[in-house]
Amino acid sequence: MAVVGGWLLAMVLRLLYATLRVRMSDPAGVLARHGEGLRVVFAAWHDTIVLLPLVVFCSRAVLRPRVILSWHRDAEIAAQAVQRFGVGVIRGSSTRGWAGAIRGVLEAHRRGEDIVIVPDGPRGPRHVAKDGVALLARATARPVVAVGCAARPVRRLRSWDRLQLPLPFARVGIVFSAPIAGAADGEATRAAVQAALERVAREAAEMAARAGGRDGRRR
Repeated sequence: MAVVGGWLLAMVLRLLYATLRVRMSDPAGVLARHGEGLRVVFAAWHDTIVLLPLVVFCSRAVLRPRVILSWHRDAEIAAQAVQRFGVGVIRGSSTRGWAGAIRGVLEAHRRGEDIVIVPDGPRGPRHVAKDGVALLARATARPVVAVGCAARPVRRLRSWDRLQLPLPFARVGIVFSAPIAGAADGEATRAAVQAALERVAREAAEMAARAGGRDGRRR
């Protein structure tokens, strides 16, 4: 059932993505530096997971993302869907299979793939970064880049994360922070990522609320 559900979800998202007007802001040039070999840990809030594949869908950068998803049923459907957009999956979470997730992350790191973490998943609290993001930064020696995504008009589900579902022809803002270097003090790293995620989320929402502007490239 998860395979069928994932295929159906991917088909719906592909049709939806084709209607969206996407704008990206990357003032630190993370995507350009990616082409020069920069590898980071991308971090985004759980309520943006429907919008995150647009980074691959619209970006000029050649990305090979691996996202950490938990083992519950909804995550399995999501995993089946995102793989159809070229997004790989590492299974595990802070509540289940974290050791396996770390092994998967280190293998992806050695292959030079892009690592994506949802630091308030899998069950919240909403918009509160957990310690795992600092652990990944330390384990991979990669900086963290916060990614903010927002859509207008948008429907929000009554889920714990208030998941964003963009309506057809919505405007979408995607904002990348500057790379955040991991600190010896894991709490300092976590706090810096928390602040960056809050900032780029606000900026993405402001960008999505503005009409006009140049759309991001769709592939």
